[in-house]
Amino acid sequence: MGWVHELRVEVPFVSLLDSLGQLSDACPAWLYQPELLMRAYRHLLLTRRFDQRAVSLQRTGLLGTYASCLGQEAVSTGIGLAMQADDLLAPYYRDQATQLLRGVSMMEILRYWGGDEAGNNFTQSRHDLPNCVPIATQISHAAGMAMSLRLRHQAQAVVTTCGDGATSRGDFYEPLNLAGVWHLPLVIVINNNQWAISVPRQAQTAATTLAQKAVAAGIPGLQVDGNDVLAVTAVVHEALERARAGKGPTLIEAVTYRLCDHTTADDMRRYCAPERLEQAQKEEPLIRMRSYLEHTKGWTEQDELNLVADIDTDIEHQVQAYLNLPPPDPNSMFDYLYANLPEELKAQRQSLIARRLA
Repeated sequence: MGWVHELRVEVPFVSLLDSLGQLSDACPAWLYQPELLMRAYRHLLLTRRFDQRAVSLQRTGLLGTYASCLGQEAVSTGIGLAMQADDLLAPYYRDQATQLLRGVSMMEILRYWGGDEAGNNFTQSRHDLPNCVPIATQISHAAGMAMSLRLRHQAQAVVTTCGDGATSRGDFYEPLNLAGVWHLPLVIVINNNQWAISVPRQAQTAATTLAQKAVAAGIPGLQVDGNDVLAVTAVVHEALERARAGKGPTLIEAVTYRLCDHTTADDMRRYCAPERLEQAQKEEPLIRMRSYLEHTKGWTEQDELNLVADIDTDIEHQVQAYLNLPPPDPNSMFDYLYANLPEELKAQRQSLIARRLA
């Protein structure tokens, strides 16, 4: 009878800084501030070089399995620049840039990836949640946090992040629906880096965009150029303003590309075409931001070298602080898992103590 038609959903796509470093006339005036521009670039570069150092530590046996954010720095940096100090963050495992901007130290991040849960005991931003490794479960946690803010009438907002693979799980859809029904102050940012480990984006869902999944929840959804740190900052800033003003949640799909293995336990060469990776490398966020600074601010090669030297000094100081940490106490796996340790685990704990004393 012709009742069934192809579903077509149009969502906005926001891009301000193109791959040649040219800035759109639609860019909000507050993004032109020299301090903000330099902070954005410095943080992109800091995250890139810290990330490279962490991978090197893992390759030499000084760090555990590590999830690199190579090529995706603009997503996490833009989120961190847009958030206020009293907002709350429920991150996943590729949000190093946001955490660093919110006061988590490089040493604490390394400590976590080194296998010591004490790395999650942040000195600053203690109201933020630690990394979430199970896929998409952090979105439910974030919805609960947002509900708490709403019940307390607090003018704050919650940001949670996930990868494109997480949008295929029920843990993604259920809190999204809840956020829409309860009008929660929640911003969900999807880091669409085109891969769920080795599963490509087109094999995960028949949806044209991931942002359009907001339609079923009755909330706004949009795409943003995930290689454009200024565009990400702008759209997350606007979504957070809406959330704090009581106007409800927003779903943001940041479209980028993973230029690295899923983690250091993966080998991207098995499933990614070299020519696709080569093309993505030409569009990555640091190149375009540096091009913009060169064209408009007279950024020079010497400026770059000076900044790199300053950043590397900071990184090495934090790396040494991490390497100087005492090894974690094995008893901690029992001491901090349960409020009241089950009897069978008490026996295991005693066995561990006895072996260490032997």
